[in-house]
Amino acid sequence: NFDMKDLGVADVILNIKLIRGENGITLLQSHYVEKILNRFGYIDSKPSPTPYDPSLLLRKNKRIAKNQLEYSQIIGSLMYLASATRPDISFTVSRLSRFTSNPGDDHWRALERVMRYLKGTMELGLHYTGYPAVLEGYSDSNWIFDVDEIKAISGYVFTLGGGAVSWRSCK
Repeated sequence: NFDMKDLGVADVILNIKLIRGENGITLLQSHYVEKILNRFGYIDSKPSPTPYDPSLLLRKNKRIAKNQLEYSQIIGSLMYLASATRPDISFTVSRLSRFTSNPGDDHWRALERVMRYLKGTMELGLHYTGYPAVLEGYSDSNWIFDVDEIKAISGYVFTLGGGAVSWRSCK
């Protein structure tokens, strides 16, 4: 037996806002994004249109790590965000998380771009309308992306009710 208490309709669960509207339900983490930007000093940064610059070649850092602890903390915060409501940053966070043990200047620039992208897209989230009521899946691979390890990058997304329900980007 468990004692239970009805607290009414949920509006925030695990830092995810639930916004109910006529067209469906939206899951947002704008307040969490703002908290991350404030915590790490990016709240006043200029927004970036994309989370990643595809022309940037990230390689292992052979020099002394630059602010490894802070880099790891930011990556951890972004991993939660990417896994909960922001599939748009999954690829970038997956890519940058490989360098947490020894981040260099290029890795920091890429990470700062993600933070600037989040600054301009705080209000993005997942919107579910219920239509189409069919599970759809999409996948893609890039076989020669990682020049250091010659490994494939693969990703997928499954949608249901107009919004993503499962996604991943991995090596």
